[in-house]
Amino acid sequence: MNRFLQGSLLAASVIASTLTVADEVRPPFNQRPAFLLGEVSQHYYDGITDDLLTAGLGASGLASPTPPGFVEPLQPGPQELRRLAIYNNYRALVDTVPGGGYGVFFGPQVGGSGSGLIPGHEYVAYMTVPGSEVSVTVMAQVPDSFDPRRPCMVTAPSSGSRGIYGAIGTAGEWGLKKGCAVVYTDKGTGTGAHNLASNAAQRIDGTLSQADEPVLFRAGLNDPARADFNAAWPDRFAWKHAHSRANPEADWGRHVLQSVEFGFYVLNRRFGRELGNNQTLMTINPRNTLVIASSVSNGGGASVRAAELDERGLIDGVAVSEPNVNPRPDSGFTIRQGDGPVISGHSRSLLDYTTALALYQGCANQAPGIRDIAPLNGVFNPPAVGANICSALASRGLVSGVGTDEQAAAALRILNEDFAIQPEQNLLAPVHFGLSVAQSIAMTYANAYGRTGVDDRLCGLSLAATDALGAVTPLDPVREAALFATSNGIPPTAGVNLVYDAAAGQPTLLAASTSPGTGLPDHGFEALLCLRALAAGQDPQTGEPLQGEAADLAQRIAAGIDAVRASGNLRGKPAVVVTGRADAILPINHTSRPYFGLNRRVEGEASGLYYYEVLNAQHLDVLNGFPGIAERYIPLHHYYFQALDLMYDHLRHGTALPPSQVVRTVPRGSLTTPLAAANLPAIAATPATADLIEFADNQVRIPD
Repeated sequence: MNRFLQGSLLAASVIASTLTVADEVRPPFNQRPAFLLGEVSQHYYDGITDDLLTAGLGASGLASPTPPGFVEPLQPGPQELRRLAIYNNYRALVDTVPGGGYGVFFGPQVGGSGSGLIPGHEYVAYMTVPGSEVSVTVMAQVPDSFDPRRPCMVTAPSSGSRGIYGAIGTAGEWGLKKGCAVVYTDKGTGTGAHNLASNAAQRIDGTLSQADEPVLFRAGLNDPARADFNAAWPDRFAWKHAHSRANPEADWGRHVLQSVEFGFYVLNRRFGRELGNNQTLMTINPRNTLVIASSVSNGGGASVRAAELDERGLIDGVAVSEPNVNPRPDSGFTIRQGDGPVISGHSRSLLDYTTALALYQGCANQAPGIRDIAPLNGVFNPPAVGANICSALASRGLVSGVGTDEQAAAALRILNEDFAIQPEQNLLAPVHFGLSVAQSIAMTYANAYGRTGVDDRLCGLSLAATDALGAVTPLDPVREAALFATSNGIPPTAGVNLVYDAAAGQPTLLAASTSPGTGLPDHGFEALLCLRALAAGQDPQTGEPLQGEAADLAQRIAAGIDAVRASGNLRGKPAVVVTGRADAILPINHTSRPYFGLNRRVEGEASGLYYYEVLNAQHLDVLNGFPGIAERYIPLHHYYFQALDLMYDHLRHGTALPPSQVVRTVPRGSLTTPLAAANLPAIAATPATADLIEFADNQVRIPD
């Protein structure tokens, strides 16, 4: 018996066990979920002028470097904002540059028809989880190719902190082309930008509103409090993920499960059997529908958490890529790659290793062997600023050595050895630091875990537009009007930046700021040191526990981290995880590798989890379009789609899932050489013994 059938029987038994006597003689009816807020909007896209996947742009339009525009830039319409949001969110995760695999191995037109336009219905609404007043966006897309006789559904929670279209090019594309309904949620993140000066915020359709009506997010400040804040800190923004005081990540799994319920609700509105008296028989239900929990990065982590929380048999299988999962620490197992060191200090939290990257990476960028060969390092990371960061670390006793070379080597050694960040990630970490990835994650998640508000200005950091000199300035109205479509949900984004309010002289763009204690332009070192202290719960210099208000805040942050930890219990569901070994955003020794080990510890022989680690693959495929990166890395996206195919075939046809393994890809080596099948060997049904990933004697064993 395959696992889809087992899951269906389980779902049937769970539903049967909860029915009353009256329910046993009366079939279940389709009911609006209680968690929905307000109306459900519905649009039909014909697949000619507009569509579900590409917003009418087609494969060539998504690949075009010219984004779709607005008729009235100061007042774009909802459909214009939707089109630009789909364009930007697709391109943010998928490399569309010629030669990188787009249009050959993946893309709307691959495995589809024509230019990849997919007709169908789209439903959007607000929802909330019990105990929270913060609204979350949920969406279901139902392609015309959906077959109610063989129903399937794919979850697509947004990656990163993106909005409702954040997984359109990943789980969305695969599911829509497969004829499945795709259910999305922004997971309580998304743009959600509140201009504290004007009180403007985004409606669910992306248009701006200053009125007292439902919007994606407004900070919890009454008018007098907002006026006081504006007087002291003008032209600032509050952002939903950082400032909702909700720690949305703690509910990401629930958001995904509710999106599945929403999917069943809208499917039965369309396909359920009408019985009269405004009653509809729920003919599409968990018992007869194949449901795959999916997505990438934060979305992948959300789907993993949903599977762990799924007590009702809503989900049949899991297929995720590079999931942001924070496994519950378990010292009972270790990790070892080849003959390398045994890693016992795995499963650090996202905030732990990210604040370390934010603090040390700016110095490590200048390490010999990294400084001159890391792609785009010289473009994004001025050596003088790196030397200042090294000097600041050395003055606090946080790195040893004389001069920048020795101090930078020490910083790199701390990251690779003390924090178990793989050396394969060293070449990409500098470009991420230059793009403020670790800095933005550290600031956003510290606020979210601590449930702080915009008025707390954690570690002296705020959000605002900045001018050419780094000074705070009002955001250009045209850019603000487009925020819904251009923001990735976590500043710096779309013209809104990280500002160090305590910088010497005046509030300044973090990357350009001078710390008051050093008197040198050092990328706001003291703000990053503050974030690191809160994550660690101790003074980074002395190792002593924090005191007073700082200690209270650190404890709240620690509690917030505990609330997002994954249990490792997938309830026996089949699951596949693909991750790139060179992931420089979510280090594999703290995410996919230890989750695989924890799951084996928790579920033992009953585990259905398989882990595929892809060589020469990293977190952001979009970077593969840049020289210096394109030659070295292959698209992980290709293997994510393979993982979904494997799970679908396993659930639908009973095909065995391949054993856990290392996939040995071959980089292009040259920009003029397009990717070919020889570069991208398939996940093997029977991998060589030397490629097998195993869990034995309480150790995750990874081949070199």
